[in-house]
Amino acid sequence: MQRKIPVPIQAEEAEFLPTYSTPDSSGADVRAAIKEPLVIPPHSSLIIPTGVRVDLPEGYEIQVRPRSGYAAKNQVTVLNTPGTIDSDYRGEICVILINHGKEPFVVTPKMRIAQLVVAPVTQGEFFLVDSVTTTQRGEGKFGHTGTH
Repeated sequence: MQRKIPVPIQAEEAEFLPTYSTPDSSGADVRAAIKEPLVIPPHSSLIIPTGVRVDLPEGYEIQVRPRSGYAAKNQVTVLNTPGTIDSDYRGEICVILINHGKEPFVVTPKMRIAQLVVAPVTQGEFFLVDSVTTTQRGEGKFGHTGTH
């Protein structure tokens, strides 16, 4: 059984309430709160409103993640993946969709455009030191541990 926390939602319409596709889904689908279709040209992005505002409990965040089907079939994803909705944000949740594909992508009214994942937050206590400890990896950068 998954742990559930109450997340109060203010939505333009009941059908904009985020919904889980299956009982074990970790991401709840959000929809495009638009009146007319919007076209995202190739290699461009648009900010799409969801019609949803949340009253997220302190100690949690919402991560805005792409829908895998759009990524696989259309090369459309969430630009700032994962987007972060902080517990003190009260504005409308919007999704930045980017079209990496070669064809225009049409967003239609009430289309499922992204997933929201509710996650606990741990904040770090940052402090200055003269040096950091050494490790086997050391200062190896991107791809340092190999590609296979």
